[in-house]
Amino acid sequence: MKNEVAVFGGGCFWCTEAIFKMLKGVISAEPGYAGGTKANPTYYDVASGVTGHAEVTRILFDPSRISFDDLLTVFFSTHDPSSLNRQGYDVGTEYRSIILYTSEEQKKRAEKFIADLEANHPGGKSIVTEIKHLDQYYPAEDYHKNYYETHKSQSYCELVIDPKLEKVQQKFRNLLKENQK
Repeated sequence: MKNEVAVFGGGCFWCTEAIFKMLKGVISAEPGYAGGTKANPTYYDVASGVTGHAEVTRILFDPSRISFDDLLTVFFSTHDPSSLNRQGYDVGTEYRSIILYTSEEQKKRAEKFIADLEANHPGGKSIVTEIKHLDQYYPAEDYHKNYYETHKSQSYCELVIDPKLEKVQQKFRNLLKENQK
């Protein structure tokens, strides 16, 4: 089977990068920007809120080792898909919940996944996750890459990222790389 690319935005890309790097079958997870209109945006462009881009993580994965549905399950379990343009203290359109699909099959799987989530939570909050075709992805600046790994003792990592990683370790043990269990 050929490797595939999935692109998710669920708040700060430092979090999503660290989460997806833990999963078996994930070859790489890279922070970047997508979903907007400005070519070659910088972090400061995206943070201004005028580019339309979201902070995202581009995930290269082996579908024979981890399915797109497994990635969706982890994605929806590690952020609030009912919160519009906000994840915790991170506020703005750049922190929106978004799936940028790379194939029609991914689009169908994402739409079905969201429909199933909403059907199983009648009367609950609506899912606001945007589903959009990936037109262009721009890698983030080098200082954002492997941020959690190189800044574990920073308060944002300890207060925001660590609890998410612990949740993944507890809830998705079967999807973790051996060194993450």
